[in-house]
Amino acid sequence: MANQENEIERVKCLIIGSGPAGYTAAIYAARANLNPVMYVGPEPGGQLTTTTEVENFPGYPQGIDGPAMMEEFKAQAERFDTDVRFGVATKTDLSGDIKTVEIDNGKKTIEAHTVIISTGASAKWLGLESEQRLREKGGGVSACAVCDGFFYKGLEVAIVGAGDSACEEGSYLAKLCKKVHMIVRRDKMRASKIMQERVKGMDNIEIHWNTETEEVLGDDEVTGIRVVNNQTGEKKEIPVQGFFVAIGHKPNTDIFKGQIDMDDVGYITPVLGTAQTSLPGVFVGGDAADKHYRQAVTAAGTGCMAALDAERYLAERGLA
Repeated sequence: MANQENEIERVKCLIIGSGPAGYTAAIYAARANLNPVMYVGPEPGGQLTTTTEVENFPGYPQGIDGPAMMEEFKAQAERFDTDVRFGVATKTDLSGDIKTVEIDNGKKTIEAHTVIISTGASAKWLGLESEQRLREKGGGVSACAVCDGFFYKGLEVAIVGAGDSACEEGSYLAKLCKKVHMIVRRDKMRASKIMQERVKGMDNIEIHWNTETEEVLGDDEVTGIRVVNNQTGEKKEIPVQGFFVAIGHKPNTDIFKGQIDMDDVGYITPVLGTAQTSLPGVFVGGDAADKHYRQAVTAAGTGCMAALDAERYLAERGLA
């Protein structure tokens, strides 16, 4: 069908977003003859496209570059005739038996019997120029200690944050790294008491209270950070080889708000043990519903669940 303004197309299965969850859902849906159509979204491949090296996904014993891994996922989905398209879902109506999704502000409208949401979540950053520059270069800035901590074994690192996630990631890094500098903006943490006690009890974690990061130092790789005490104004440089940011993630679910059940942050809440959302025919996989694990392998698993649940839903209605 030729591209036209306001073109309407009906499909059995629409996948919104890519990444491990979306591509895995596509592989399963395509093999079940659901003829899935995928719109990859504003960041094709998801967060893994910003990761230089992936060493903890099964099947890659030598590790693999994050963007290359997503290209392999995409190629496998297309091998089974998934229709992978560039475009962004900008408006949705998920009520009723037929779901309506506008692409690129109404340039195209997709009507779908089932929708799989795999829009992921985005890490929150400090917004420093040096942070973003070194992150883009793969020079030692990360938002996932579990993903990247191994690369800093025996080295000194810094982590920014004061919540449960920051404490959990700081504890994880402390088991690998020579020393962990924890940068906390206030004179107390917002983490649960047990998590605070865990980091305070680790000899190689030094907590810098009332402290903010002013700059990440280094040209191509992190060599340190410059911090400022927001009470005294005192500045100092701390030599580190890795810089981790753990100030939270934002699920990319705004266009679904008011339509399906979410928590107060915006993570979609599926029916326990399934990928089914609160709306029949709408399923979710990956980080859009996962604020605990946020790993490629868990995202892929829930993508599989979403496709299997969608297949069953269609079969029950004589559409698969």
